[in-house]
Amino acid sequence: MSRSDLLGTIMREHRDGLVSYAEKMLGDHGLAEDIVQETIIRAWRNIDRLLGMEGSVRGWLFTVTRHLVIDWVRKPHARREVVGVTYNDPVSGTDGTEAVHDTLVARPLLRRLSPDHRAVLVHIYLCDRSIQETAGILGIPAGTVKSRHHNALRKLRSVVGSEAGAA
Repeated sequence: MSRSDLLGTIMREHRDGLVSYAEKMLGDHGLAEDIVQETIIRAWRNIDRLLGMEGSVRGWLFTVTRHLVIDWVRKPHARREVVGVTYNDPVSGTDGTEAVHDTLVARPLLRRLSPDHRAVLVHIYLCDRSIQETAGILGIPAGTVKSRHHNALRKLRSVVGSEAGAA
């Protein structure tokens, strides 16, 4: 396969899936398209590596997209915008089934939280930030972050418990 054939295949077969994937994590279609454009640029820059790769090109593309999303979320300019975004990381299973299940379960649960509580969970669990880092980014005291964290988890537990009891 030639360099241009591989790039054409990437665009034709993977672009829409990559945009959908990035959009699920970011909640913003335009930003997702920008991220995928950067992924494709990186694929072009690494085309020789991709041509000789034994593993999955699709897997490489999704990994690059995921890393670009994480990098974008961690950038200072994005931190204010992340507060209202429900960040879902649908990359846990290798075949995608587990990821779809997790997204279908997590998204409605996170939507039940207030934006303030959701923002704390996003920063702590999805962006892997400490209480202090989260407090600095959100501009609130560390004690408030701890309180929101505790209350958000308590709310999620009660929702899950009540739904499990109703089933």
